[in-house]
Amino acid sequence: MKESSLPNPPRWLDRLIELYCRPELLEDLQGDLHEYYQRNCSKKGKPFANLIFLIDVIKFFRLYTIRTPKVLGQMSFIHLSKNYFKTSIRSLARNKLFSTINIVGLAISMSIGILMITYLSQLLSYDVFHDKKDRIYRVNSTYSDITGSDPFDLGSNSVFLGKKLREEMPDLEEVLIMRRNFRRDFKKGDNVIPSRGLYAEAAFFELFSFDLLEGDPETALLEPYSLVLTESVAKKLFGNEPALGQIVHSGEESFTVTGLMADVPFNSHMQFKVLCSFKTAEVIALKEGQESFNTWRSIWMNHVYVLLPEGYASEALQSNLDRIAAGENATRDRYTITFHLQNLTEMTPGPELSNNIGPTTSWLMISQLGLLIAIVIASSCFNYTNLSIARSLRRMKEVGIRKVVGANRPQVFAQFVFEAIILSTLALILAFGLYQIIKPSFVQIVLETTPMALDFEWIHGLYFLAFAIVIGFMAGGLPAWMLSKVKAISIIQDATSKGLIKGINFRKVLIVFQFVISMALIIAATIDYRQYKYSINFDLGFKTDNLVNMLLYENDPELFLPGLQQIPEIQKISMSGMLPNTGEQWGDDAKYKDPMDSVDVHVNYVNKDYIDLHELQFVAGTTFPFDDKDSSQFVVIDESLRKRLGFSEPVDAVGEVLSLDQGRMKLQITGVINDYQYTKIVSESKPSVLIQGKAEDFTWINLQVSAADPLAFMTKLEKVFADVDKVHTFEALYYKERIEHSYRDFQMQFRVFTFLAFLAISIASMGLLGMAVFTAETRMKEISVRKVLGASSNSLFYLLSKGFLRMFLIAAMIAMPFSYFFFEQMVLVDFVNRVTVNALDLMSGVLVVLIIGLSTIAWQTRAATRANPANVLRNE
Repeated sequence: MKESSLPNPPRWLDRLIELYCRPELLEDLQGDLHEYYQRNCSKKGKPFANLIFLIDVIKFFRLYTIRTPKVLGQMSFIHLSKNYFKTSIRSLARNKLFSTINIVGLAISMSIGILMITYLSQLLSYDVFHDKKDRIYRVNSTYSDITGSDPFDLGSNSVFLGKKLREEMPDLEEVLIMRRNFRRDFKKGDNVIPSRGLYAEAAFFELFSFDLLEGDPETALLEPYSLVLTESVAKKLFGNEPALGQIVHSGEESFTVTGLMADVPFNSHMQFKVLCSFKTAEVIALKEGQESFNTWRSIWMNHVYVLLPEGYASEALQSNLDRIAAGENATRDRYTITFHLQNLTEMTPGPELSNNIGPTTSWLMISQLGLLIAIVIASSCFNYTNLSIARSLRRMKEVGIRKVVGANRPQVFAQFVFEAIILSTLALILAFGLYQIIKPSFVQIVLETTPMALDFEWIHGLYFLAFAIVIGFMAGGLPAWMLSKVKAISIIQDATSKGLIKGINFRKVLIVFQFVISMALIIAATIDYRQYKYSINFDLGFKTDNLVNMLLYENDPELFLPGLQQIPEIQKISMSGMLPNTGEQWGDDAKYKDPMDSVDVHVNYVNKDYIDLHELQFVAGTTFPFDDKDSSQFVVIDESLRKRLGFSEPVDAVGEVLSLDQGRMKLQITGVINDYQYTKIVSESKPSVLIQGKAEDFTWINLQVSAADPLAFMTKLEKVFADVDKVHTFEALYYKERIEHSYRDFQMQFRVFTFLAFLAISIASMGLLGMAVFTAETRMKEISVRKVLGASSNSLFYLLSKGFLRMFLIAAMIAMPFSYFFFEQMVLVDFVNRVTVNALDLMSGVLVVLIIGLSTIAWQTRAATRANPANVLRNE
């Protein structure tokens, strides 16, 4: 009772000293400190005594008082980890064939997994370098015609809207208007550099954090004909001389360099080489009388960005945009324009929009690619799971002994997961090598239109390691769970009768799933290839054979004619503004007599020889009587437009006047031609017109050639081009090649499907090989007895393979209807012109997988049936 009345220090301080102090010193040290504590309590009070006690506890934390760290027995984490590692390595080394199958299978799938990780890592870095990214929004638009049946979303907007926002919403921090298609050939002395860029207002550097190296960010884009060059362009123009303040020329125009900026990083949604002040575009529009420049409907070339003030809700801006749209649309009855906001960080990846300011990547494409890769990775994980479950019988004794000596279920689970993670880590090393091999092809095929190069960064190493751990857990989790739940006494009594063996049905499900994936991917590749071939061989209604298109680069086509006429392989020459069926298109509203009735038509500016060279078929009238250099006077329409305008006979349309360009262009119809395919064949084709064009309307020279040696002909053509244009790069292709290029999406999909199908089949084949080896090993005694009793090799092959054949048939019954439904009802359903999925397409995947599967089984079965039964039975 007397001791309990004495004051004691706080218990946690006592525990602290007990934690570090050596046992042989603890009693004396603790007793002395308690005596001091009680003395201090009586003299200076408890708070002071507590403080002194704390100081003493810390003060005596010295080398001679610190206890030796106590190892927490054989089951400590470190010891367990070392044990797991040794056991795993021994197990992998003892089962070399199965380990190799698992490692190679995982490495193949992980190689595309780390490719996807790198790709996503770089995609998600787009525009994050802008300091004000969270407050910057682009105002996108949606245009709908009078029917409202086919609205289309645009990343562009009108100058009208930008100025209206600035006028009606002064609380916005900044409104920036930009415009695409700034193209000039800059000349400095004898040096001429073609360059492309954007028109931008002075607020450009207020919104975006591009690195302006020289110049004033507030005034660099303020005055007309001001120019901000990137470093690479400045280097080409001026060499090592200072660029700021220099005057460069383009034709009759002179520009002043008012800024120098670093090259645009790859992870910017807008890509450009130069920036020109937006006032330049306004001056040019004024000079050229572009009345539509500032109109409400001119939403095709301009972009409006808004910087919101701190704390400003984007919903408030959206509400005002809706109000502006409602007010303007109420005054127009032929179309409507609405707006929606898009944050800067949501542009790449982002939704697919027309008239984007730069290349983008849609989430749909990413998710589809990611899903396919995830399926292939899952397939390789199934291999590991399958083989691990199949081989679990041989490891039951090991599990039983571990449990008898004290291992609990979590420790057994951890052991087998640890083994799977080690295996996946080894696979990661091989996968990285494969990744380096397939990366260039991926960049060339999938990233063709983006500046990404998938360069390795140190953070990717951490991602890859985490990925390997996740894959290891995915692959080894299920076998580890099944092995860890088995009781030791059950194993000792009868391992073969326990629930673990029930996993055989689950293994069959996994094998069937792998077959389904392989078949479906092959079927997909086959259908995609057929659609690609169908697209490039489609009857377009005009000639494309032996036609070569050469890009003019705004040169006067007349300058090339003398040189072209000297090339004997060239038979005919024409000019055009567009190349139909290659993705290029231009539209306008055509009107006949009723000013309220307009027809949305596709437009192509051509010369009088265009129709004859492309063998378009007249049903009435003829081509233009002559080429005009000053103004367009004539037009040729197609049958669709003739019917839409109400002419009962084609000849009735000839001589009538058609109105385009909002009534500013009056064109006499000289002929009517049969319909032809203006757009790509997957899209619905609208009526079209061929307008008599002038030199500035032409982008292409079209040549009909007869060249026995195409390479030699192209060399001659390049020489003619170089004699006229010494600045730009020669670009000419056969029309057929250009059409093939325009359908590269199908080509890319075919390559991706084929590549993934190859991986899936490789993985499934290795899994099948492993299962065949395991089946043959476990049934060697049965095989030997059957051979002694007279069984033939064929009957033994059937015995060992009938289980696989049954699973194969089930997989085929799933893969074929699934693929048919997927392509007929989801992928091809919106294509105007497309192939029809047939039985041959569906059987292609089945046959390929059947041949590879049977070959794999036969290879291993043959080895088993050729073994000497006497030796096998003697060993048994």
